Amino acid sequence: MSTLTIRKIDVDLSQGFGRHWNGGDAYRTQLFNALSMSFPRGEQLFIDAVRDVPQACLSDPRLRAEVKDFIGQEATHRHLHVQYNRQLERQGLPYTREEKLKKRLARVDKLGVLDRLAITCALEHYTALLADGVLRHPDWLEGAEPQMRTLWSWHAVEETEHKGVAFDAYVAAGGGYRRRVAWYLHASMVFAYDSFLQTVHNLRNDGQLFRLRTWGSALKTWFGRSGLAWHLAGPVLSYLSPRFHPWRHDNRKLIETWLEHNSGAWRPVRAPGA
Repeated sequence: MSTLTIRKIDVDLSQGFGRHWNGGDAYRTQLFNALSMSFPRGEQLFIDAVRDVPQACLSDPRLRAEVKDFIGQEATHRHLHVQYNRQLERQGLPYTREEKLKKRLARVDKLGVLDRLAITCALEHYTALLADGVLRHPDWLEGAEPQMRTLWSWHAVEETEHKGVAFDAYVAAGGGYRRRVAWYLHASMVFAYDSFLQTVHNLRNDGQLFRLRTWGSALKTWFGRSGLAWHLAGPVLSYLSPRFHPWRHDNRKLIETWLEHNSGAWRPVRAPGA
């Protein structure tokens, strides 16, 4: 039986959102916007990679069910972030990395399933770490518009829920340590580079790139008490361990807390095992 729930959230992006929806903070807003811009194509990569795992490798009924629901959750994320990104385009914030990402993904599509799964595992690790931060550190979304806080928190909950699925599928398909780590090192550099450049492009288009306040916020966001640098450092390195598994860091309590406190913001489309 799957442990995953596919949900519909009470968020309507058709009316748009504020230019600096994340507490009026340009840097935090444009960093989150940069991440959203990459999600639709990235999530399609994840979907295709796990979908292509030979069924003979998924002999565990629970894993087979979780792969199915992983695809359902990622498809829902992709749909919402496409809507989100359309609103960003209307604000004059285009995704400038789009063409380079399309070319990169075209090369990835030609790789074997184990390589595509290894890339998926690497990127899923980063989305899981960012999700943990969103749920663990309220100041990451301090003062955010309610529907944007809901969207990012819901996304974080589901990324946390399914953080082990691609990894388990990779192992079940015969993937090994060296391939996993090699692709992780490569994906880490590309993800960091693309996220940085897109954030800078967003800030420039927003007219906030050369403001002292912007880079004061950047320093706080990365190196403050709950900064990204401190949150990511240990877990990023933990992936290099031969004994690594996403659920060695068990943060299910964060999921339970958010779902309980926000029960009116979502409803199940398909419950576990359905």
